Amino acid sequence: MIFSNILLVFMISLQFGSYDMMINNSLAMFSGQVQVQHRGYQDNEKIRLAIDGISTLAGDIRDRFPQAAVTARASAYVLVSSEERSFATQLVGVEPAFEPAVSSLPGLLTGGRYLENPGAAEVVIGEVMARNLKVGVGDELTFLGSGIDGSFAAGVVTVTGIFSSGSQELDRSLAEVPLAYFQDAFAMGDRGHVIALSVPDLAAVPALLGPLRAMISERANLVVLDWEALMPGLKQAIQADMTSAWFMYAVLIMLVAFSVLNTQLMSVLERTREFGVIMALGIKPRRLAMLVFLETFMMAAIGLVIGVVLGSLLTGYYAHTGFSYPGMEEMAAKFNMSAEMYPSLAPVSLLLGPSVVFVFCLIATIYPAFKLFRLRPVEAMRAA
Repeated sequence: MIFSNILLVFMISLQFGSYDMMINNSLAMFSGQVQVQHRGYQDNEKIRLAIDGISTLAGDIRDRFPQAAVTARASAYVLVSSEERSFATQLVGVEPAFEPAVSSLPGLLTGGRYLENPGAAEVVIGEVMARNLKVGVGDELTFLGSGIDGSFAAGVVTVTGIFSSGSQELDRSLAEVPLAYFQDAFAMGDRGHVIALSVPDLAAVPALLGPLRAMISERANLVVLDWEALMPGLKQAIQADMTSAWFMYAVLIMLVAFSVLNTQLMSVLERTREFGVIMALGIKPRRLAMLVFLETFMMAAIGLVIGVVLGSLLTGYYAHTGFSYPGMEEMAAKFNMSAEMYPSLAPVSLLLGPSVVFVFCLIATIYPAFKLFRLRPVEAMRAA
């Protein structure tokens, strides 16, 4: 029991910690943890579903929530062309001064530099897009799209940087230009589509949502979306992984429960003569069953306490120092992530597994205790 409880505490804490790491890394790539959008934009990214005065609103949010990194964006789908090829892509206007604090893409450049001048005709593209268009840093690209007023939006931009996010889809379909240049090219004025926010701790997101919604409550056409609404597939992936992990935990718990069942059953069978004697003296089977149940309860309780204490010490050590798998440093560096994994030390991760073990151990006592109700004193005394 002690060993299984230590293992469960550490593995569940590590699993929850890996989920936090996966969520943070996925959100830090581009989307941020919270976004302010025009109502309906999440489901249908039309250019006309724009936020008026987006730069001013982003500045107000930045002043109201200094703990959060805030950036404004605008986006449109365009046809981008080089001298040889043309492809459809999503063109995103970003604030060069604030985007690196929300997105990790600026730190994933494999060539060139990130955007600097807010109004310059320059673009940063993905590695796959650069390969498909056969362009490099310093080459020019032409884009053609539709402005917010229905006019043609076109421009010639210079490739200043190429990023590699590790996602083929993102590297193929995303290009970034300065927000001021985007607004001018697409007749946006001071409008945009998304205000993305990022906070240091994912647990701080719920506390941010209420005040942020209250702040924009006067604008009925705006909504605040958290990461679960922005990336529902990520939550589903976590749920699927948790289901498969709990199948493994269930096997471990069943092994412990059957071990307890075997121990208590043998304990009852080995004491058959003693039980027969005390039953002949007037002790009822119900009292003997309670005795066996109490033995199991004490054994499981001791195993739970010692297992949780030792498991919390082990988990707490690695939650402070972190650890990494062999080869994880190279993979993490490629995605601009930390190579260290930190278990999440929380009451749920500490008590969930050991509590289930405790309950199953008590359930395993039912059969040995039930055998005492069928015990006959004379037969029991002769059995020895």
